[in-house]
Amino acid sequence: MKTLLEKLVTANRWRVRTGKAGSNDSYGWNGMFIVPINGHLWQVIIGDGAGLGSGWRHLSATNAQRRQIPPWEVMCRLKELFFADDAWVVQFHPPKDEYVNDHPWVLHLWESLEEKLPTPHITLV
Repeated sequence: MKTLLEKLVTANRWRVRTGKAGSNDSYGWNGMFIVPINGHLWQVIIGDGAGLGSGWRHLSATNAQRRQIPPWEVMCRLKELFFADDAWVVQFHPPKDEYVNDHPWVLHLWESLEEKLPTPHITLV
């Protein structure tokens, strides 16, 4: 089992380092990454809310080559690459009247950094 720091060291090889979205290792879990999975390149933007007080680590993902929503297998792989192995990470589905879809080809993962989320019994997951 890798630590979160070990995962960051691995993920840094995919970090976008130049241009408007460029960052460096000092940004930690904040930045854009281009991650190869199953023969495709996936654009990942992740932030841990540092300085914002959001209390959430947030990852957004989309195909970097074409308009395609990431399939379940890709989202599982991204969870494995960017979050601790023991972390509960969720995709939210808000009420219809609060739903916002600014980017139709993007899916999101969220991890609470401040409170333990209520979770179903593991046999139901």
